Amino acid sequence: MKKLYLVLFLTPMMSALAQEPPEVTAQQFVNLQQGENAHEGFRRAHAKGICLSGEFRSNGQLASYSKTALFETGSMSFIGRFSVAGNNPTAPDLKAPVRSLALSFAMSSTEQWRMAMNTPPVMAVKDPHTFYQQIQAIQAGPKAIQAFFTEHPESSEFLSWKAQYQPSGSFAAETYNSINAFYLVNSNGEKQAVRWAMQPTVSVSADHLEGVDALHQEITNRVAKENIVFDWVFTLANDADDENNPTKAWPDSREQITAGQIVITGVTPQLQGECHGINYDPLVLPTGIEATRDPILRARSAAYAESYRRRAKEALMAELEGRGNE
Repeated sequence: MKKLYLVLFLTPMMSALAQEPPEVTAQQFVNLQQGENAHEGFRRAHAKGICLSGEFRSNGQLASYSKTALFETGSMSFIGRFSVAGNNPTAPDLKAPVRSLALSFAMSSTEQWRMAMNTPPVMAVKDPHTFYQQIQAIQAGPKAIQAFFTEHPESSEFLSWKAQYQPSGSFAAETYNSINAFYLVNSNGEKQAVRWAMQPTVSVSADHLEGVDALHQEITNRVAKENIVFDWVFTLANDADDENNPTKAWPDSREQITAGQIVITGVTPQLQGECHGINYDPLVLPTGIEATRDPILRARSAAYAESYRRRAKEALMAELEGRGNE
């Protein structure tokens, strides 16, 4: 009787475990992203970028939702980075399928917030193993990625976005999304699941834009003339939304709060700027901001750390070799 009980008890558990996707290590992710010929000293993904500086001007509208000092009325500086997808730091800007914006706020010696945002509003898949398979399919070619998406209906919202997305003529004219959800935590310990987007305040056509470094040249020229401004807009989830599933967008009817504006006042080539040495790990969070259980979020953090470790080691070795040749 005891054996029968154990079988009845363990069988559902073993069946559930069998359905869990196999784990993929950060090393495997980064190996796949960098390919056979790594560009030493650079990020393994989004290798081509430009450093930013500026400030966030908070209007205080989110102060009651989170106890982080960042949302109190006032301003706080940041170090950021615009980038394009890919592992090649010399690749043509306009051929990249995704553009990104990363920001790092240092509120104090112990309080930092780092974030990495992309133009897609959702992920194509919801677990690290399937994400790894997606990257493999992309590298295998059009037929492989088409077959992959056919086998993964959860990619439908991502594919809908991709089909209608029209790249702008400037980093300054894109919408950048958190994709993953986070919790705002107030002084009473109350949590509110949110996603956010940096929404542009200008529209720039891509007509007549050309050249390998077209976006980098455009943004450099633009900042020399004027500040670049984004509205930082938060979408608040309700009970019907799954904050742990990055493949599903939340309805437009959800409450939105504009926390203030991101104002970019300067840009610097990445090898000369402060952003090159920053790991924009999305799990570096201040008091008042917490991660959800979204497994993709943790996979991103681990891969970012591994990529940072490799390029930091390469930079150190290059420095030591340079000294040895003096």
